[in-house]
Amino acid sequence: MAWFEYQSHRIHYDVAGDGDPVLVLPGSGGTSDDVAVVRDALNPHFQTFAADLPGSGRSTPQPRTYTSTYLDRDADLLLAFLSEKVGSPAHVVGFSDGGEEALLMAEKAPGAIRSIVAWGSAGTIQVPEAVINAFATLVDSPVEGFQGFSEFMVGYYGEANARVMVTSLAATMRSIRQAGGDISASRAVEIACPALLLTGSDDMLAPRSLVRQVAEAIPAGEFVEIEGAGHAAHHERGEWLASVIVSWLTER
Repeated sequence: MAWFEYQSHRIHYDVAGDGDPVLVLPGSGGTSDDVAVVRDALNPHFQTFAADLPGSGRSTPQPRTYTSTYLDRDADLLLAFLSEKVGSPAHVVGFSDGGEEALLMAEKAPGAIRSIVAWGSAGTIQVPEAVINAFATLVDSPVEGFQGFSEFMVGYYGEANARVMVTSLAATMRSIRQAGGDISASRAVEIACPALLLTGSDDMLAPRSLVRQVAEAIPAGEFVEIEGAGHAAHHERGEWLASVIVSWLTER
């Protein structure tokens, strides 16, 4: 267990394995253990730096209040982490917000990123209002399909902190969508490194049509659809996903 201090943030991360460095990022609210099936598959082949995102897992501050600039600011923080703790170009593997930040990092600092693998990340927010509302009511009245995430958030962060996190995240998602939704998609053509973007065929947060568009805009981008999976493909198709990621990265 190690820590990275940056401005008002204290970021928890673990290091394992030897070889080329890989930064592994979960989604917002999740922990590095949530993507353990991928992290652990990478450990025998790479030196993995598995970090909890700001305000998530064991990273602070908590409870995190999300704003419309949080992804951009997190990308700056993670680039500072790579500079101080890794010191050489790294592969970045991320789920959901972790993947969104990987794309932003590659646009901001091409020399710091060797390649990207992201699943459940679309470079834009175009989700239906019903999905945003499901996040907003996650703690007090979770809708069908969100009960497991609700139980995790309340169990891990406590009811009050979890409520602050999900209501502010929902408001931020709505604000970004109303402003056009763009996160990194409009600059995807500037991503110089190889990128593998995957998403579940049933992912409502990162629909395959949007993910495919971003992958096709990246000069060295590839797209893979995960048949029969939703947003959290690492839970539904974990061993398959880990195998694909390890195989792809070992060729980079």
